[in-house]
Amino acid sequence: MSVYVDYAATTPFDKEILEEAVNNAENFGNPSSIHRIGKDAKADLQKHRKRIAECINAKPNEIILTSGATEANNLAIKGISEAHDKPHFITTDIEHASVRTTYQNLSEEYDVTFLSAKENGQIDAEELKSSLKDNTVLVSVMMVNNETGSMQPLYEIAETLKEHKALLHVDAVQGFGHMDIDVENIGADLLTLSGHKIYGPKGIGLLYLKEGIKLSAQITGGSHELSRRAGTENIMWVHAFSLAMEKAASERSKRTIKEMQMKERFLNELTEKKIPFEVNGDVNNQSSHIVNIYFRWTEAEFLLTALDMAGIYVSAGSACNAGTVQPSHVIQSMYNDEKRALQSIRFSFSHLMEEEDISEIVNQLEKIYNRLYEREMI
Repeated sequence: MSVYVDYAATTPFDKEILEEAVNNAENFGNPSSIHRIGKDAKADLQKHRKRIAECINAKPNEIILTSGATEANNLAIKGISEAHDKPHFITTDIEHASVRTTYQNLSEEYDVTFLSAKENGQIDAEELKSSLKDNTVLVSVMMVNNETGSMQPLYEIAETLKEHKALLHVDAVQGFGHMDIDVENIGADLLTLSGHKIYGPKGIGLLYLKEGIKLSAQITGGSHELSRRAGTENIMWVHAFSLAMEKAASERSKRTIKEMQMKERFLNELTEKKIPFEVNGDVNNQSSHIVNIYFRWTEAEFLLTALDMAGIYVSAGSACNAGTVQPSHVIQSMYNDEKRALQSIRFSFSHLMEEEDISEIVNQLEKIYNRLYEREMI
């Protein structure tokens, strides 16, 4: 029996969505062409864009279609930086690499403030407030951390920024489908999403850009996406993205209840089996589908290999470099403990999972723990 428990990394493409997108892909035209076939393609594109926008309470012209959230995050940050003179930025040191690395590179030229996380996984909103400067133009904070599931105090942050000219950029990749996302309610000026985290296709994402905000294009060429992102749009994938967003939104309550049940069962069975563990962050302030576990009795690199051999597919939530697992920058920020960061594993659940899947994961963890414990006793 094998169990996939890495849904924060990617999700399987919903077969019904794929089938519908393929069956309605007969319009092959380029939406930028001025003939009838091109105009029909453009009409389809705009129809799908409108459906996408409605899922987050945005206007169709506020949606920039991209190749994914990595491109969208890069476009948001670089596009804003190039539209301002001597800007200051604020972000956190627990962001996804597409945000964190982009800011690290920008810090060679611009003033960037990186905020650390507390042990509960959240940043301090008061620290953010005190870090604001007259020339602060953008604050980038993710909604749900991709490694720990910790949720940031977005409403408090947005309220703070109401008194400042700085824009709020939200990476909502791990949030959509697990919580309600209304760009007006959360006060986002820019927001990014990805298709493959919500049972849609890889290679499609979006940047929501509030109407009236100036942004410098990063991919130039044609006048696609209102001259904000050049490149012929993949209409079939845009269609599939819209379907995945609508389905995730309509089934959100049912999905999150199932995810929470899987997560709670996992933690309860670990406790019942007396497998030593600690949850990284505050389990009461996390999304329904992610939990990050500290196993002080082993190294993440060994445990990943042992679980993989047992048919359990999971992630350390940290980057691999030349075949070695690097300590999670997120866990290090929270606990200032490199050893803990090297002994932590992320488990991310899905509404597609069943109770027997959870039991299999825990049973395999118990076998690995018992083998290590017995070896230490000899």
